[in-house]
Amino acid sequence: MPLEPLIQDLAVLLCAAAFVTFLFHKIGQPVVLGYIVAGLIIGPHTPPGSWVTDLAGIRLWADIGVIFLMFSLGLEFSFRRLLQLGSGAVVIALFEVGCMLGVGYWAGRLAGWGEMNSIFLGAILSISSTTIILKSIEESGLKAQPFAETAFAVLIVEDLLAILILAALSLLGTQKEFTGLVMAQEVGKLVLFVGGWFFVGHLLVPRLVCYVRKVQSDEMLTLLSLGLCFLVAVTAQHFGYSMALGAFIMGSIIAETPEAHRIIELVKPLRDLFGAVFFVSVGMLIEPKSLWEHRTAVLLLSVITILGKTTTTFVSSKLARRKTRDSIQVAFSMSQIGEFSFIIAALGASEGVTSGFLYPLAVAISMVTTFTTPYMIRHSRRVGNWAEAPKKIA
Repeated sequence: MPLEPLIQDLAVLLCAAAFVTFLFHKIGQPVVLGYIVAGLIIGPHTPPGSWVTDLAGIRLWADIGVIFLMFSLGLEFSFRRLLQLGSGAVVIALFEVGCMLGVGYWAGRLAGWGEMNSIFLGAILSISSTTIILKSIEESGLKAQPFAETAFAVLIVEDLLAILILAALSLLGTQKEFTGLVMAQEVGKLVLFVGGWFFVGHLLVPRLVCYVRKVQSDEMLTLLSLGLCFLVAVTAQHFGYSMALGAFIMGSIIAETPEAHRIIELVKPLRDLFGAVFFVSVGMLIEPKSLWEHRTAVLLLSVITILGKTTTTFVSSKLARRKTRDSIQVAFSMSQIGEFSFIIAALGASEGVTSGFLYPLAVAISMVTTFTTPYMIRHSRRVGNWAEAPKKIA
C-alpha cells in the first residue's frame, strides 16, 4: 500500500479537525462535536465529494483511536475510588442504564423496527458520554461543585456497564441467538477472562511499573504501558471479545499502580491524536440524505434521550438520597450519548446484525444531545436553586 495517500488524508483530516474545533471553541461548543462536523465536511457523502482517498487506512487509525480511548477510560477507572464514593453512584447508574435500555428497545419496537435494531438502539441510548460531560463541566467552571464528583462516579459505573453491554452484544452478533444457557456460558467465560487478567495483572503489572519507575524513564514507562495495552487488546480479540474490552482491562489494572497519574499524562497526547481521528471518522460516515429521510426519528429519539436520561437520573439520584439541587445538576449533565454509543453502533454494523441507518442515526442523536449538554449544565444550578427555594421559604 502506498504511504503517500494515507499521509495526505491524515493531513486533510487533522487540518480540518483543527480548523473546525477552533471555530467550535470560539462559539462555546464541545470539541468532540467539532470533530464530527469536520468529518461530515470532508466525508464522501457531502458535496462536492470525499477529500479522503484511503478510507481503509483512516478506519484502521480510528480503530486504534478506540483502543486509546478505552485504555484512557480504564486509567481513570478505580475500584477503590468507586468504593469510597459509596453505593449511590451504583444505584443511579444501574437504574438509569436499565431504564434507558428498556425505553430504547420499546421505542424501536413501536417504530416497527426488528428485534436486533431495537436491542442495539436501547444500548445506544443507555450510556452517557464521559468525554462530553467532563469537558462540558470543566468548560462551565463547575468542576469543584459537589454534583460533579457524583456525576463522575456515575460515569465510572456506566463505563463498566458499557463494557458488559458490549460483551453481551458481541455475543448476540456472533451467536445470532439469545438463549439462557448460551448467555450463561458466555458470561462465565467473560468472568473468567476478565478475572484472570485482573489476577495476573495485579500480580505482575505493579512490579513491572515499579521497576521502570526506578529507572526514571518516561519513554520506557510509555512503551511498557502501551505494550501491555495492545497485548491484552489482541488477547481479548483472540478469545472473541472486542479489543476495546482488553484495552479497558489493562487501563483499569494500571490505574491501581502508583504511576497511574504519570501514565495518564504520557498517554494523553496519543489519545487526543487517535481519538480525534476516531471522532472525525465517525462524522465521515454520516449520510445527510439518510438523516433527512429519518429526520423525524432523529428528533423524536433525541427528545426521548434528553427527557428519559434526565428523568431516570433524577429519580435514581433521589432514591440514592442526594439533595434535590445536586440531583437536578447530575440529571441535566447525563442527558446525552457519545463515544460508547458510536462503538456500540459500529459493532452492530460490523457484525451485520443491524440496519445501515442505525449508525448515522446514533451519530445524529449524539450531535443533537451534545449540542444541548453545555446549555443544560450551565442552567442546571439555577433550576436546582429554584426547585429548592420553596423548602427554604417554608
